[in-house]
Formats: sequence, C-alpha cells, structure tokens
Amino acid sequence: MKIAILSPIAWRTPPLKYGPWEQVASNIAEGLIEQGYDVTLFATGNSKTKGKLQSISETAYAENPDIEPKVWECLHISNLMEQAKDFDIIHNNFDFLPLSYSRLIKTPMITTIHGFSSPKIVPVFKKYNANNSYVSISNSDRSPELDYIATVYNGINTDCFTFSAIAKDYLLFFGRIHPEKGTYEAIQIAKKSKRKLIISGLIQDQAYFDTKIKPFINNEDIVYVGNSGPAERDQLLGNAFALLHPVSFNEPFGLSVAEAMLCGTPVVAFRRGSMSELIKDTKTGYLVHTIDEAVNAVNNIKSIDRAYCREWANSKFSRKKMIEGYLNVYKKILMK
Repeated sequence: MKIAILSPIAWRTPPLKYGPWEQVASNIAEGLIEQGYDVTLFATGNSKTKGKLQSISETAYAENPDIEPKVWECLHISNLMEQAKDFDIIHNNFDFLPLSYSRLIKTPMITTIHGFSSPKIVPVFKKYNANNSYVSISNSDRSPELDYIATVYNGINTDCFTFSAIAKDYLLFFGRIHPEKGTYEAIQIAKKSKRKLIISGLIQDQAYFDTKIKPFINNEDIVYVGNSGPAERDQLLGNAFALLHPVSFNEPFGLSVAEAMLCGTPVVAFRRGSMSELIKDTKTGYLVHTIDEAVNAVNNIKSIDRAYCREWANSKFSRKKMIEGYLNVYKKILMK
C-alpha cells in the first residue's frame, strides 16, 4: 500500500515547538513507516521523516514572513494532487482546501477533521462528503451535518514522554495563549490554590497576553517560560503537580492533556468538548465547571494514581493505537 500523508505547512512537520496538526501528521506518517508501509510525507522541505519527503515550500509560512500562505498552500496541495495516481490512498490532514480536488482524482481520500475553525467552513465538507471518508478526532467533535467513517483519537509517540512517579509542587498551563484556552483562568486557579503556576505556550493573542496575563507574571508564583520544544515539554509536563486546562470552547482533542497523563500528570479541565473522552474523571484528573471547582480539584490531586494516568493514556492515545485505527479505515475504504 502506497500512502500519501498531506500535512499543513504553517509549521515544520514535526514542529520544532507549536504545531498540533503537523505533529499528528508526523505521528501518522512515522507510525505507518514503522509498520513497513510505503509512505510519502508532503510537508515543508525542512520537515523530518523516515519515509519519503516531498515539498514545494522549503520553510513554513508561520516561520518565514516572506511566504504568502495562500499561494504556497495552493502550490503544496496541487503538488500532491497532480501525483494522486501514484498512491493507493491519500490521507489529508490539511483541513478543507484539498477536498475540492476529490472529484478530479481517482485515488480515495481520507480526511481527518482536526476541528472546525468556524461553522462557515462546514459547507465545503458537506459538498464533498460523498467523495471523502471523514474521520473525527473525538466523538464530541462531530458535525451533525456530516457522515463519518470512524473516530480515531490522536496518537502520541510514547517514547517522547517520560513517566514521573513523583511530582514537584507547581501547576502547569501548556498550550497556546488565547482566551478560549483559559490562560487567565489558570492563573486564578493557581492563585486561589496558593500554588506556583508555570505557563508555556505560543502567544496567539498578543493583546490578551499583554492585558490579562503579563500583569500577573512575576517569575515567582506566576512564571512564563515561552513556547517550549519537545525536551522542555517533557520535563514541564512530567514534573507538574497537575496540568490546568480550563478551556472556554469545545476542544476537539487537546494533545497536551493526553501528553500530561502519559507523563503521569493528572489534568484538571473544564468539562467542554472532548475533555470527558480524554480524562477519566476522578481517576486521571477532574472535570469541573468553575474556577472554584477547579481549586477543590487541585486540593484533591494527591488522590490520583500517577501510574494509572500513564496506563490510561498509553491504552487510549498511543501512536500504535492510532495507527491501528487508521489502518482499519484504509482497509474499509479500499474494499469499497
């Protein structure tokens, strides 16, 4: 089976720091390669893979201001589609733009929907539903207007995350700094819990950071360490007393939640979106509705078995588990 994996080009694949869709595309490609499949990754030229790499743009547009995103996205997607006949299956991780080619090629396409940036993009998915096989990354992130072939949870390379049986005393916020991710709420939870909070993530909303986050940063109880790479991420997640994930939107998945539990770190999250699928309430963390409930949860974190957090995450969100799911999908499609 010859498989083409289409990754976005906002960031390198896998990303040096931030880039969740690129990270998942990389995990899919490398997981398939490990099992002996012939995989070509379509990504930026500076991407890394053990398989074949094809690229049009040498660098990612989020890392290079000279790149016009729409122009290079067009060139990137068309590069794969013009070679569609060379593959048995195309696995699209690039959102809705590649769907417009699906009636022009004969190669079956599977599209992993990593979330809906807006309800306004749903009409494109609806138009090409019959020509594509859609996969959701959680049961909660399904549009009632679409048909899906499966739900496959995002899978993580477990070798990149170290289990820590004993935690330090700090709380951690790990993710993009944006109102919907709840950085400000995490600060309030930490303050009320009288615990140190370390914040790590890409500043996606500068005004929000400047007005709601920066005034609290003092490098004592509220610390911002920037946008962390894989080595720093492993240490930050593994040593944390708990990960705070007080999202104010319906999170499609939440890689940092699965990654934290893989390190043995419990998660306190607002019960939104996929959180009830990722977190086993009272066993790998707590699902709450308010800041005060989150504070109570933090005070009860010691009752969580860190070894069980690792076991749970490994059983549900490993790269191996994800690849099993996608291979089942590929086989279903090719048998049609």
